[in-house]
Parts: sequence; C-alpha cells; structure tokens
Amino acid sequence: MRSSKPILLIEDDRLDAMMVARALDELKVTNELVHKTNGKEALDYLTDEANKKPCLILLDLNMPKTNGVDFLRIAKADEALKRIPIVVLTSSTEEQDVLETFKLSVAGYIVKPMDYIKFVEAIRTLALYWTLSELPDGK
Repeated sequence: MRSSKPILLIEDDRLDAMMVARALDELKVTNELVHKTNGKEALDYLTDEANKKPCLILLDLNMPKTNGVDFLRIAKADEALKRIPIVVLTSSTEEQDVLETFKLSVAGYIVKPMDYIKFVEAIRTLALYWTLSELPDGK
C-alpha cells in the first residue's frame, strides 16, 4: 500500500487473523498489521493519541463485546475516525448485514472465501485497490 500507516484488523477468530497476516506477507504488503479481537479493543487503540491512525480498517462483524456494526456506528460518528476507510471482511452473507454496514458508510464488504487461494486473491484485490486509491491525510 502507498501509505506507511498501519492496517487495523478487527477479528476475533485467531485462524482468520493469521490468514490475513499471511496473505499480506505473501503479497509483500509492508504496512504494519495491528490486530484487535473486538470493537472495544479497536476503539481503545484508535482513541489513544500515542497510536498512529490506520490507513485502512478490516472489520469482522460477529465478535464479542463490541461487534462490527456497533463499532461502525461509533467510529463513523467520531470526527477523528470517520474518514478512515473500513472494509468489512466477514463470513456473513446476510443481506441485512450488507445493507446495515453500507448505511454506515463502509468502503466495501467482502465475504471471506473458505479456500485459502481465493482468500489471498481477495486480499490481493483489496491491497491493489487501496494502493491506487487516494486517501485523505487524516491525523
């Protein structure tokens, strides 16, 4: 990705988080990957001034404590966070989840492929898009 800022992954499933990390590594994406296991941990990270704001957030929906939709509601209402692009990366194929997240201004919605090769291809496409995309210079 063009930015040197980290990518924030909000994912409670350890194996899925490892697959994202491995795919980014295989694709030679050099951005640091910051992993949080739920929306509350992610919000704590994002509101800590000592941490760099990410260039991209990859968000699972089904998590304990603060789920993905609740995280979106809070993040998109926060002036300091609302311009960070958020892509939903989830196993949910529920139309209601797609509609709800787009109402909350997600940048994309990707259903996690079960096959690792297809998963890497999905991450490759995502990485390429965000390499080419112009992003606001948020603090």
